[in-house]
Amino acid sequence: MTRFRLFAAALACALPFAAPAQERANTILVLDASGSMWGQIDGTAKITIAQDVVRDLLGSLPAEQQLGLTAYGHRTKGDCTDIETLVAPGTGTRDAIAQAVTGIQPRGKTPMTDAVVAAAQALRHTEEKATVILVSDGIETCNPDPCAAARALEEAGADFTAHVIGFDVADPAARAQMQCLAEETGGKFLTAANAAELGTALTEVTQAPEPVAVTLVATAGQNGPRIDTPLMWDLRQGDTMLVEFERGATLVQDLLPGDYTASVLRPEDEASAELAFTVGDSAQTVTLVLPNLLPEASVTGPDTAVAGATVPITWEGPDLKNDYIAVSEPGDRGYVNYVYTRNGSPGGLIMPPEPGTYELRYVMADGRQILATQTITVTPAEATLEAEASALAGAELPVTWTGPDYRNDYIAISEPGDRGYENYAYTRNGSPGSLTMPAVPGTYELRYVMAQDRTVLATKMIEVTAVTATLDAPEQATAGEELTVGWTGPDYRNDYLSVARPGDDRYENYTYTREGAPLDLTMPLTPGTYELRYIMAQDRTVLATKVIEVVEVGARLTTPETARAGARIVVDWDGPGYERDYVSVARVGDPRYEAYTYTRQGNPLLLQMPPLPGEYEVRYVAASGGESVLVRKPITLTEVSATLEAAESGPAGGNLAVHWEGPEYRDDYIAVSAVGASDSDYETYVYTREDSPTIIKLPEAPGAYELRYYMGKGKRVIARRPVTVE
Repeated sequence: MTRFRLFAAALACALPFAAPAQERANTILVLDASGSMWGQIDGTAKITIAQDVVRDLLGSLPAEQQLGLTAYGHRTKGDCTDIETLVAPGTGTRDAIAQAVTGIQPRGKTPMTDAVVAAAQALRHTEEKATVILVSDGIETCNPDPCAAARALEEAGADFTAHVIGFDVADPAARAQMQCLAEETGGKFLTAANAAELGTALTEVTQAPEPVAVTLVATAGQNGPRIDTPLMWDLRQGDTMLVEFERGATLVQDLLPGDYTASVLRPEDEASAELAFTVGDSAQTVTLVLPNLLPEASVTGPDTAVAGATVPITWEGPDLKNDYIAVSEPGDRGYVNYVYTRNGSPGGLIMPPEPGTYELRYVMADGRQILATQTITVTPAEATLEAEASALAGAELPVTWTGPDYRNDYIAISEPGDRGYENYAYTRNGSPGSLTMPAVPGTYELRYVMAQDRTVLATKMIEVTAVTATLDAPEQATAGEELTVGWTGPDYRNDYLSVARPGDDRYENYTYTREGAPLDLTMPLTPGTYELRYIMAQDRTVLATKVIEVVEVGARLTTPETARAGARIVVDWDGPGYERDYVSVARVGDPRYEAYTYTRQGNPLLLQMPPLPGEYEVRYVAASGGESVLVRKPITLTEVSATLEAAESGPAGGNLAVHWEGPEYRDDYIAVSAVGASDSDYETYVYTREDSPTIIKLPEAPGAYELRYYMGKGKRVIARRPVTVE
């Protein structure tokens, strides 16, 4: 029986019996007496092992230990209510427990959860510290949710703990149930496959925790230096104060494993810090972080100041990077306005826009620490407005004002209740200020606005009345025509007359009213129904309209049916002859032109043909407020050729005689180019207008070259001849 005595001794250590009497929890041992306990380990029934261990254990327990015994499954088969407290917890129960354990005969099911609940109730766990130790070898067969029951016990208990020993348990589901029972109540869950393993496991669990050395230190700032001046320390575990008002640079305590809370106070500036920490199995150092010790500073300003005014503030302080002087609402960690200390002392600080009691502050940027304060009273800023009681929409109204005239203050006109404005004028432009009235008639409000927070200092109501305009023009006009339009209206700056499609906010053409009355307005080139408009520039407000019908305009072209490529042809035309109208030549289907001549050059006119042969068309293009092709006339351009005759070689830098034939268009020329050079590159050239033969200078560098005939300002090479420069 030696191994059973070893197990018993270990179990005795596992029970909370070794603690001082005033700290011992009342304990009930819950023994599994279900039918599965007849199973054997090393040839001995598990119930027999448990009985021997418990009997041997009882003799080693302190006499004052409150101990009881509960069993389940020992009386009937298949009964989930077969739970019995065989011995009520108390002192002097050792013999009774030994006798009861000896008489247990396993028979029934495994209501282990309800057995733990019954034991807890017997221990009055809601009123006193209580511990239940469950020894079981099987899965719960009665209660569907051991975890929920364990949580309920933990929540209701004054200080309840359940330790669970899984004795020869291989089923994962059973182990999970037992582990949950233990962990939900803060207890231990252990398993053992035989008596020796059980003894070893119990020895491991029952080792009483040893206190470890814990050193509490404080630093000035995160990752800052350790503070070596005296501090005031507090240390508590839960609601129990362990150390209070202990003075010293550090605090060293021997503490049992568990959760603790430490706090520290620095007497110099009453800065404090608190930290929750957990003590483990080895010595440790716990660091609390105090803010850096604040340097001395002062801030001095007037006792009162006008809202929005810039006030000189004298200060002394560390002047660290980004330190600043601020004006703030008392109790607010932020600021209304500030100025950096790097700007010097005194610093100009803008007062808040609203009257009231404020606080001047020296603020250290690191941690936004307030080093010094002074109270200041901000008084209201006053302003007045004088203007006519009514004005025309869009008119420039003189407004006389008085006020602080701070930077970017302005006079505005707004709809009542609207934080924005319709128009404004800066007060820096002087009094009276010229303020443009809104475009829409109605009741408005003149305002003196302090730029800071758009603070309104004064208001005056004003009525904006409607402004009118008229238009006088014929009912019909020709497309592209410069139409004379008579008008009346306010003629405000940038007002204009326009022509547009009805219902379209965009215009086709326009002319400013500052051009006079009447004025010329170019009609669209596309025929149709349009609308003449008088537009007030502000908000593009339409003051007057008149419908006008734009009718089609025609044109005619007379040209030859064919011509040589690059030649000039005579074009006879008939059309509107607007100032920028032109006649062009272009590839059929290509919107771009090859060449053009303005119709203002006369009738008939000369038109240069493109240098390449092919199918083209001559076009009359009306260009009045846009462009429109009024007529097209097809023309075929035929190929042109040229010949070059010259010596096969010539001296470098010398002259070469060239006989040529070609179209001899204006600006045609003969050039010398290196063989392989692009058509845009040449060494020397001479115009064909010099007549044939002509003399051309050869390049200075010997080599292989070629003569080229360029047609039409060099746009096309139509003849080539090799020449060697020696």
